[in-house]
Amino acid sequence: MMKVAALAEAQNHHPRWQNEWNKVEIWLSTHSEGRVTDKDKKLARAIDVLFKAKNDVEPALDLVEAKLYTDGGSRGNPGKSGGAFVICKMDDNVVEKSGFYIGIATNNQAEYRALLKGIQRSTKLGVRRLKVFMDSELIVKQLNGLYKIKNQELLPLYNQVKVLADDFENISFTHVPRALNKEADLEVNRILDKKTDAI
Repeated sequence: MMKVAALAEAQNHHPRWQNEWNKVEIWLSTHSEGRVTDKDKKLARAIDVLFKAKNDVEPALDLVEAKLYTDGGSRGNPGKSGGAFVICKMDDNVVEKSGFYIGIATNNQAEYRALLKGIQRSTKLGVRRLKVFMDSELIVKQLNGLYKIKNQELLPLYNQVKVLADDFENISFTHVPRALNKEADLEVNRILDKKTDAI
């Protein structure tokens, strides 16, 4: 309930809910409209992601501690965007690598979306201690509380990262040069090249 409350606060939403023993019911509607709107659907999707990340764990790898490299890119800023993450063991052996197309977004939005996907996947793999590495100095400084978030479109993404981060025993965010984030960077460019070639 605390995590859902944080999501609701981030989206300036005020759902009605009831907690009875081990059952929580949530009612979503936009009071000013008197009906369910896109605002409600957006919060519902965020709650689904939170619940799935918490309960859909794959502990078979016994990957308690891991490194996560993420990258996002936009060709146009805003423009066609992609994201990627690479999850490694602490000795840098790759466990999983994935890239995905986002759609039209800014560089910073793509960076946050790549980070969200990487954190969600790390949670599913059972990781409890996570070291995150990104080549976006802005995002890292925002997550470490050194920069304020001036762009309001980034605030919901930032808040989602913070909510998911609370589930780890320990999580850190470190800025690295692009040369040390090349696996994720190559994956982003592969996705964007593929999307461009398909047109």
